[in-house]
Amino acid sequence: MATPKLSKLELRIMQVLWETGDCSVREIQEAFPEKDRPAYTTIQTTVYRMEAKKVVERVKKIGNSLIFTPLISKTATQRRLIDELLSLFGGRIQPVLAHLAHSRKLTADDVKEAQRLLQKLAEKDRSQ
Repeated sequence: MATPKLSKLELRIMQVLWETGDCSVREIQEAFPEKDRPAYTTIQTTVYRMEAKKVVERVKKIGNSLIFTPLISKTATQRRLIDELLSLFGGRIQPVLAHLAHSRKLTADDVKEAQRLLQKLAEKDRSQ
């Protein structure tokens, strides 16, 4: 199943679930910084919409609280976001790398790690 597109709020909720594990709506809401914490009903409505999208599911009920768990992985979500970003550049990674280098967000260690990964993939392709 393809990973559904998520809004910024949905991504923030997923981040809470990935970091904390199964949570109630109240626990999700309280994980947000107090100064920009969405209303309980906003989180509740969003979580219910995420449930309809099959991004989260109810795993149990404790008292009046429903407990939700993520159905999609952080890795799958990150891959979808990266693919969407690259599609904005016609699938080319060079403009993204140039921006990361100019903004000093791309470190020498990042480049070395990318080189190691590319070498590993090249070796795998040769062995097949």
